Amino acid sequence: MASRNFGKFTMPSPKVAVVILNWNGKKFLQQFLPSVLAATYSNHEVIVADNGSNDDSIAFMESNYPRIRLIRFDQNMGFAKGYNEALKLVEADYYALLNSDAETQPRWLEPMVDLLEKDSSIAACQPKLLLYADKKRFEYSGAAGGWMDRYGYPFAKGRIFDVMEEDHGQYDQVEPIFWASGAALFIRARLFHEMEGFDEYFFAHQEEIDLCWRLQLAGHKIYSCPASVVYHVGGGTLPKGNSKKTYLNFRNNRIMLSKNLPLSKKIWVIPVRYLLDGASAFKGLLSGDGGYFLAVVRAHLAFIKWWFLYRKRSPFPASKTNRLYGYFKGNIAWLHFARKKRFFSEVVGKTK
Repeated sequence: MASRNFGKFTMPSPKVAVVILNWNGKKFLQQFLPSVLAATYSNHEVIVADNGSNDDSIAFMESNYPRIRLIRFDQNMGFAKGYNEALKLVEADYYALLNSDAETQPRWLEPMVDLLEKDSSIAACQPKLLLYADKKRFEYSGAAGGWMDRYGYPFAKGRIFDVMEEDHGQYDQVEPIFWASGAALFIRARLFHEMEGFDEYFFAHQEEIDLCWRLQLAGHKIYSCPASVVYHVGGGTLPKGNSKKTYLNFRNNRIMLSKNLPLSKKIWVIPVRYLLDGASAFKGLLSGDGGYFLAVVRAHLAFIKWWFLYRKRSPFPASKTNRLYGYFKGNIAWLHFARKKRFFSEVVGKTK
């Protein structure tokens, strides 16, 4: 996409900044940066923001990619604050936030630019995320677009808990979703800053769900864009089963519910989640996973701390809509673990 024609006038294409937040990811930069640089979209810039790496990432970039803009921080500020600080220094019409462990296709940007240029109500979108190690299977972090159930459990088209479906084109619809994955988040730069970016208290995990929820409450839409495909390794920084990852996911999910649910739902959803999470923690303990049990307990205590000490510092959006897309009114945990529903289509059915 070089330009847009309006009669005799030619308008320049919107500028896209592809921003990769790196933390000790030299091996991923070495492996995947060439695919990112092969993008065919004309008006784009690739930027690497280093989040206080102590490996050879900086030396590698300076030696092999001296023309790529490098933003350097002296400490690891986490995904949320790292991106917030980096994007304060980046001017563009759109941001494409991309994990360092992701392989892109040459024309991965064009479909997302086209989608948002044609519909001003769309604030953000995500490509179809497939597993790098098995490119016929959806990837955990976002699959074909994120959804959320009434109790705050996130899932995705193509991924229910740990079950990742094979991609047969069954979720190739361009349609609204609840949240777009932070592994490859394409968002209007103006709206990212208007919403004050990610909630920095989250540090990492579910901050993109929180941002997308706030965008929806502000009257915007989030979309899937399956014509764009990204292959994601996943778990490159905190692998599955890591106690810190468990802690952050449980803590941040509870904070997100408290921030964004209306009071009429908050007063019963959060207590129910405490019961459900408690059951999950004791199941982990009985199965011999004491680290999981302790991580959930710590997360609940941390939520209480946030409630009393930090809650007033977080933005509470005034809702401009009663419609939330990608919202499932049932209990995905019950349907999956008790009713043995494994696939998105079995849980939600047709989405149109």
